[in-house]
Parts: sequence; C-alpha cells; structure tokens
Amino acid sequence: MVNNFHLDSLDKRILTFLTKNARMPFLEVARQCGVSGAAIHQRVQKMIEEGVVKGSQFVLDTKMLGYNTCAFVGIQVNLTQETTHEEVFRKISEIPEIVECHHITGKYSLLAKILTHNNEHLKQLLVEKIQSIKEITGTETFISLEEGFLRQLPVEK
Repeated sequence: MVNNFHLDSLDKRILTFLTKNARMPFLEVARQCGVSGAAIHQRVQKMIEEGVVKGSQFVLDTKMLGYNTCAFVGIQVNLTQETTHEEVFRKISEIPEIVECHHITGKYSLLAKILTHNNEHLKQLLVEKIQSIKEITGTETFISLEEGFLRQLPVEK
C-alpha cells in the first residue's frame, strides 16, 4: 500500500510537540503553532486516519513494575514441512515477556527484546518457553546492563 499523505510544516511542528509530550493539550499546541485548537484536532485526526500516528500509550517504568532484567535474544529457526515462519512468530508473540520481536537478516531469523524480573526468570523463560518451541534450533542472549536512551525518531522540519 502506497501512502501519498504529505506532512506539511504545521503537521511536522505538531508532531514535534506531541512526540516530546503526548499529554500536551491541543490548545497549548495550537498556541505554540499560532492556530486554533480545532485546527490541531483536525490535523491530528487526519494523521491518525492516514496511519502517520499509530496510537498513543503510557511508557511504563518496567523496573518500578519489578522487571529488572532486559535481554535481547537472537533466535534461529529451522522450519519443517508442516510449519511456516508466521506460525513460529505467532508462538513467540504469545509469550508476554517478549515485548518486541523483529524478523532480521544474518545469523538469526528473529531478534526478541525480553523483560524479566531477574536472570533466573530469564533462564526459565528461555528454557521452558522459547527453546521448547520445536522449530527453534538455537538462541543467543545478550543482557542489557543499562538502557542508554529511548526516543522517537525526530520529525524532519
């Protein structure tokens, strides 16, 4: 699907404000941009309809929720005659501690970001859930020592 929607300079300004603070009131965005609140509301609604904005969410502090270990796991997949890549991906997606998963190139088929309470929880998850999927032939785990930063892609002006 080709999207011909074009972001103009006002759209980009709106996105710049809202990606820095999604809770900023539309009236404040309007004041900063020199337009009406209705104009901001209409433009945001249009960007949602066009798929430029894909929802909104609260970003949780996972450590405050007791998830102290973050790991990235490269997953090797060997398909059988009876299974597809999408079936394996579906099985992986059913594991709630896997918060992100990408199809990748290189040595691994998938790269998963996993959040667990501790290293023991991570080990249990790897052995009992991930490595028990018969099509998964190998994994390599990288434990994150500290998140340096997390950000949205800047909106080009």
